[in-house]
Amino acid sequence: MRLHPAKQVQRFTSGGWWTGDTVDRLFTDQVGARPDAVAIVDPPNKPSLMDGPARRLTWAELDTEVDRIAAVLVETGVAQGDVVAVQLPNSVELAATFLAVARIGAVVTPLPVQYREYELTQVITLAAVRAFVTAERVGDRDNAEIVRRLDVPAPPVVLAWGDPVRDLETARADLAPLAAHLKGLATDPNDCVTICWTSGTEATPKGVPRCHYDWFAVESNTTAAPSLNGEDVVLNPFPMVNMAGIGGAFLPWLRTGFQLVQHHPFDLLVYLDQITEERVTYTLAPPALLTMLLRDPKILGRYDISSLTRIGSGSAPLPPWMVKGWQERHGIAVINFFGSNEGIALLSDPVNIPDPEERARFFPRPGVPGGAWPGTLAATRVKLVDPASGEEITEPGRPGELRLSGPTVFAGYLAGTADADPFDEDGYLITGDVFEIAGPEGRYLRFVDRAKDLVIRGGMNIAAAELEALLAGHPAVVEVAIVGYPDVVLGEKVCAFVVPRDEVDLGSLVDFLREKGIASYKFPERLEILEALPRNAVGKILKRDLRAEL
Repeated sequence: MRLHPAKQVQRFTSGGWWTGDTVDRLFTDQVGARPDAVAIVDPPNKPSLMDGPARRLTWAELDTEVDRIAAVLVETGVAQGDVVAVQLPNSVELAATFLAVARIGAVVTPLPVQYREYELTQVITLAAVRAFVTAERVGDRDNAEIVRRLDVPAPPVVLAWGDPVRDLETARADLAPLAAHLKGLATDPNDCVTICWTSGTEATPKGVPRCHYDWFAVESNTTAAPSLNGEDVVLNPFPMVNMAGIGGAFLPWLRTGFQLVQHHPFDLLVYLDQITEERVTYTLAPPALLTMLLRDPKILGRYDISSLTRIGSGSAPLPPWMVKGWQERHGIAVINFFGSNEGIALLSDPVNIPDPEERARFFPRPGVPGGAWPGTLAATRVKLVDPASGEEITEPGRPGELRLSGPTVFAGYLAGTADADPFDEDGYLITGDVFEIAGPEGRYLRFVDRAKDLVIRGGMNIAAAELEALLAGHPAVVEVAIVGYPDVVLGEKVCAFVVPRDEVDLGSLVDFLREKGIASYKFPERLEILEALPRNAVGKILKRDLRAEL
């Protein structure tokens, strides 16, 4: 399944933005370059996630494992272009299966372990899944049996670790058919290699096919921004199912050959133990965690994090004081990420934006004269469009919907999973994210909000993300989500859902915002206290559920 048209391929290959790299080619290069170096480390709590011991494999050992799994897949009848679903915790098995599927030219659709019958039935049907690789037990759930019982038009072959009949851990297949398959295999970088799934927060999940070309264009940025190299030890706490886990950790691992330490599910004490024990130099972490750790130095005081030099964060606006605090107190640079499955890959790195507070607030604005940005950002073009008039916005301070084109952008949604064309008449991806031109000489972009996440109160637009970023600084707030609720006079009013650290009331939130000097129409007029914010399988807050409560 070739994804991009020939004209697009010619444009980006001639410019050097797309190369001949493929997943298996980079993996094979690392095996040849560092066969005896440790490649990947299981989470220490792996036995609670699935059967089998926690393992540490060298690149050569991992290559042997990949060949074995690839042979099983070929023996099962999986052919080039077939779709293989993989539902496993972050583990050696997940990485090895991903690499084995890529090695034989098939397509991997990685699924969060939280998916249940409803989501599994959807993706198996929509993607025409040929084989499904999982564990007999995922946590306390008989996952393989759940998949076997699904009512789908064309049931996939189910392969599982811990299977009482044929355990994938010990399964042996004849390598001769694999060798014959590989001899006749011609992998094109434009071939589809993954189908990831949007979160489905507001609607049915959409399939996002990606090829080697556009994945490695993303990787160019996620490797360059934190300056990753083969001497790094990287702790990955994000599921390898979408942009964060695949683009932020898995692909840079293949590019540089660093030691990849897996983590799952997120457990703060295990996470900090791994940083200490593995001498981690780089990791990824959500903003709320970084805020909490900075506010509670007693926790960090119990661990040795001296090896850690930088942290990637994103998915929500970063509080400037937090980014500055990590740099000044611990000498750790926080890289600001803003990405999407469909192709946004904006990163603010400490080399090009050395001021930590600027790095928290701003992202590169590709195409602006004088801007020097890492990776493939130089080939990316962006524009801001007024969602009401369609007019392109060129002046600072005026919010508009971000649209972009470039080598990181996908070719379009999987057939049958999206109703609307995601591209505008000029071929730019319509992101649904609101930004504004900002910073000195308009060199930056500042995130404002999701287009559909605006609260419109009396005709005035209120950005939920703006209030959330401010209220995250309130000493009694652990997490906060802002949503609108109906009002017969104003249309909508603002409600704050808060997970509190200490006792908090609406008045203290309003006073805190008033001290920040923001317009009074943005003040929340309702407060709801929760023990935890509802989240989907990849960690996004389910604002649909919060609106339903209101």
